Amino acid sequence: MRPDIDLQQVEQFITVARHGNLTKAAETLNLSQPALSRAIQKLEDQLGKPLFERKPRGVVLTEFGMLFHERAKEILHLVADTLTELSESDKTGTIRLGAIPTIAPYFLPSFLRYCANRHPEITISVTEGTTKSLAKAVDDGDLDLALVALPLDYPYLDVEKLFDEELFLVVSSANPLANAESIIANDLESSPFIQLSEAHCLAGNVDSYCEQRHVNLLSVEYLSQLVTVQELVALDHGVSLIPEMARQLDHNPRRTYRSLTDHPPQRTVAMVWNRYRYQSKWAKALRQTTHEYVDCEMGRQ
Repeated sequence: MRPDIDLQQVEQFITVARHGNLTKAAETLNLSQPALSRAIQKLEDQLGKPLFERKPRGVVLTEFGMLFHERAKEILHLVADTLTELSESDKTGTIRLGAIPTIAPYFLPSFLRYCANRHPEITISVTEGTTKSLAKAVDDGDLDLALVALPLDYPYLDVEKLFDEELFLVVSSANPLANAESIIANDLESSPFIQLSEAHCLAGNVDSYCEQRHVNLLSVEYLSQLVTVQELVALDHGVSLIPEMARQLDHNPRRTYRSLTDHPPQRTVAMVWNRYRYQSKWAKALRQTTHEYVDCEMGRQ
């Protein structure tokens, strides 16, 4: 006899798998922990095999559970994509857009205004997060598109390059480098370096550049916010490398931005989406509009 499984059970199972903990999953689902435990037990009984191995501090998927997890995600994706297709006759649509913290506050304000003028029928819901969290959200279907910096090693994501931008050396205006005739990569070794934490892909861009140029950074400090990096630089606490879009919006006279004269570091900004998910006409329109904005508007800034 085939098991009679409904979508609610599938969603509950996926939530437990995501958290690896019944209590946390129950809070997310707004259920009691015993009720969720009974629901998972019922699903396992229907399938005839255990989905989770119970541990003292949580649960982990069994081999069968991992297989069912992949199929369960496909089922929910298919349902969501079908509903999206059916809704395309509507005159308005919503796009869930993600962006990393070193892009969101600098790129999105003017970009969203540009989109609103050209596509007032599209509502854009924005989520900010690290590359890892955004990639997972795109995979899970929680985001339609995301703005990230390359490289990106997620084989299930399609990548569309948008533009390259320079990383500028930012120093205190009192630092001798502020008025140096020219600055080369090895000059990065002359002052303490302030860096974003490894959770941010900008840190990877900087590390890759320094490795390629054989630069050994002096006493690196790791922070979680780019604005904090800039403030510590203004206090002459150290130097850093900052994306051009952040430099353009910084008018603090206590900081000076300089371009490195030998092979200036760069990063590549791209838009990504899940190749296995249905792309709505709204998502396609937003992708096209993003390229138009980059080509027509960013060159004027």
